[in-house]
Amino acid sequence: MSATDQYQAVVIGTGQGGKPLSVALASAGWRTAILEREHVGGTCVNEGCTPTKTMVASGRVAYLTRRAADYGVLTANIWIDMPRIRQRKRDIVDSFRNRGRAALEKTRNLDLIFGEASFTGPNSLTVRLKDGTRRTLGAEKIFIDAGCRPAIPQLDGLKDVPYLNSTSIMELDSVPEHLLVLGGGYVGLEFGQMFRRFGSCVSIVHRGDRLLRGEDSDVADEIAALLRQDGIDIFLNTTAESVTKSGSQILLTAREKSGTMREIQGSHLLVATGRVPNVETLNLSAGGIATDNSGFIKVNSKLETNAPGVYALGDINGGPAFTHISYDDFRILRTNLIDKGSATTDGRLVPYTVYIDPQLGRIGITETQARELNKNVRVANMAMSSVARALEVDESRGFMKAIVDADTDQILGAAVLGIEGGEIMSMLQLAMMGKIPFTILRDAIFAHPTLAESLNNLFTHFVS
Repeated sequence: MSATDQYQAVVIGTGQGGKPLSVALASAGWRTAILEREHVGGTCVNEGCTPTKTMVASGRVAYLTRRAADYGVLTANIWIDMPRIRQRKRDIVDSFRNRGRAALEKTRNLDLIFGEASFTGPNSLTVRLKDGTRRTLGAEKIFIDAGCRPAIPQLDGLKDVPYLNSTSIMELDSVPEHLLVLGGGYVGLEFGQMFRRFGSCVSIVHRGDRLLRGEDSDVADEIAALLRQDGIDIFLNTTAESVTKSGSQILLTAREKSGTMREIQGSHLLVATGRVPNVETLNLSAGGIATDNSGFIKVNSKLETNAPGVYALGDINGGPAFTHISYDDFRILRTNLIDKGSATTDGRLVPYTVYIDPQLGRIGITETQARELNKNVRVANMAMSSVARALEVDESRGFMKAIVDADTDQILGAAVLGIEGGEIMSMLQLAMMGKIPFTILRDAIFAHPTLAESLNNLFTHFVS
C-alpha cells in the first residue's frame, strides 16, 4: 500500500445514489472505493423511507382495527405494543441494510471503507477510520452522496429539553401521552398522524399559513381538515418562541400571527423543521467546491460541481430530497460517464407521495404554478366520494385534482389526496411521460371496480 491509495473513483456515502453508482463504476472496470460513515443504505434505508413507512403501516392497522365495527367486524379493545412495532421496524431496516452491504462487498473492483471523509485537495481525501487511524485516498473522480440530517432550529430553551427528531422518535418504547410537533411539513404530518393512531394526543405547530407550503391551498386545507378530523390539533400562523421542561411535561410557548401568545403543554416534543446538508466534516474548501447559502453543494444539470472531476448527487446537492431523485441522479451519472451519453436533470418529472392517510400523490406543476406561468389551463377536480372503489372499502376521504393544458389536452400536473393516492398519481405520471392527452384516460376501459377507473370520471369534472 502506498502512502496514498489511488482510485479511479471514490464515492462518499452509500445512499440510494452512491451505492448503485459505485457498483456500476466498479462493474465497468473502474477501481472504485465507497466510503460510509455509519450504515450502508443512507437516510432512506436507515432513518427515512424504510423505517417510517414500516411504522406508518402499523399505525394504519391500528386505525382500521378501531374502525372495525364500521365494516361489521366486532373486536375487543386494542393496545399498542411499541417495543414490537419498533422491533419490526428494526428487523426490516437490518434486512435492507445487510442486503445492501453484501451487494457492495461482493462487487469486484470495489472497496467498501467505513470512515469519515474529508477533502485534502481537489482530488484527494483523508478518511478517519472506525479505529481512529487515517487513510489517504486519491481519485480521478469523486462523487459526494453524503446526504442530509434533521435541522435543529434556533429556539430558546431547546438545548435544555429532551426533544426528538425524525430518527430518535422511531426508537420510543412507549406511546407519548401528548406529542408536540414543531413543523407542518412531510415529516411532521406523517409522524403526527402515526402517533395519533397509536393513541397519543397530538398538536402540530406550524409558522406558515398552511401545511405543506408547496401545495395548492385547497390541497393543504383539505389535509388540515382530515388531520383535525382524526383528532389532531393544528396551529397555523404560529411561531415557536421558547420551550421549557417542567417535571415530566414540556411547555411550548408560541406567538400567533396576531401577536397573541399561546402555551401548549405536552409530554414529548418532535422537532421537524427541515433538514440540512452533511457538509461540515467534508472540508469542501480544500477541494475548491462551492456551496450555496444553505450549505448545499452547487451542481449543474449534469451534477458536476465547480471543481473538475467532482460530482454531487442526492439530497446534498439541494435538489428535490427524494430517494427516487437520488437514484435518478445515479442514472444520469452512469449514462454520462459509462455509457458516454448526455443525460441531464433538465425537465425531469418529480413525483412524490406524502404518506399520511389518505395519501397525497403529487406530480408536475400545481394550479398555483400554472397560473403564475400564465398558462391556459383547465382544472379537473373530483371528490373521492365519487369513486366507487373508495366507497366500497369505506375510504372515501379526499379528492383528485388534475391540471390540463387547454390548448393541447396534455396533463401538466396532478394532486391525488385519497386512498392509494401515490399509485393513482403514478398512472397520471405515465400519461404525462407518454404525452397522452387526458381524453385517452377519460375514454379508456379500466377494470371495475378499481381505483384506476376514477380517471374516467375525473376528466369529466372540470371546474375551471
